[in-house]
Amino acid sequence: MKITAGSRWKSAVCATEIVIVKAPKEDARLECGGVAMLAVSAERAGAGAPSPERRDGTLLGKRYGDQTAGLEVLCIKAGEGSLSLDGRPLALREARPLPSSD
Repeated sequence: MKITAGSRWKSAVCATEIVIVKAPKEDARLECGGVAMLAVSAERAGAGAPSPERRDGTLLGKRYGDQTAGLEVLCIKAGEGSLSLDGRPLALREARPLPSSD
């Protein structure tokens, strides 16, 4: 399935759910816990668990991204699996400081 801005995805192995803020420039494989993510409307195949090296977790309300691909996602449901794109871990985006009001 193609990753498009505004689409919702869920993990196949944990409770993580995300919304795509910026789609990647090229087709890519979006993963959580080391397993490909599913469209939110798809059924999970069964009980699974994130791979041990991909258990850093996702945080509710935080943005994650990959600068190389141009991907940015927003976590709408936290989980124990960590996000990656084509095997590269997604970085937690830091909030930009607001300008001073002086």
